[in-house]
Amino acid sequence: METASHGNFSNLSPGISIGLACSSTGGGIIVVEAIEFVGKGDLLRTGQLGGVALESADVALSWVRKNAALLNLSAAKEINLLEGRDIHVHFHPSCVLKDGSSAGVTVAISLVSLLSNRKVRGNTAMTGEMSLNGLVLPVGGVKDKILAAHRHGIKIVILPKLNLKDLNEVPYDILHGMEVLLAATMKDVLDYAFEGGFA
Repeated sequence: METASHGNFSNLSPGISIGLACSSTGGGIIVVEAIEFVGKGDLLRTGQLGGVALESADVALSWVRKNAALLNLSAAKEINLLEGRDIHVHFHPSCVLKDGSSAGVTVAISLVSLLSNRKVRGNTAMTGEMSLNGLVLPVGGVKDKILAAHRHGIKIVILPKLNLKDLNEVPYDILHGMEVLLAATMKDVLDYAFEGGFA
């Protein structure tokens, strides 16, 4: 992994995205790293996460596979995106995480980044769960997650639009120095997560 493992999130390799999660002591950063290699179409998931969070990877991959042609990840809709390849998604937590659902959006962006060979925008972190149809669903622990982003020098946070009310709990001086982007769908997240948007 490029620089993310050392706490510098300004220049990430394709396949790496930064998520926000809740831990036993508050909020934390989680680095999601995806790689691909020749295989049988399997999805491997590893990391210090429980079953609920790991299932988010399955939802994210299904959404990416369904929309592969629209995302220019495959030439035609009927092509199997995983034909002849395996994908391994690993979660690098910087804290002991709760087994909650908030990683789906981060995993989906990691997969799109990998398969399009495009880097996620620097100093950008995200949180949110997603539906199979690409809706961005609300999550808990917004205050703790944004405080964690601030501690790690993150300047841009992508947050579910349905969590807008939770920003009232975040100290003004923290929010003032950060750009919070609200996403209702995965299209919003794609446009926010990549420099210049994601056509």
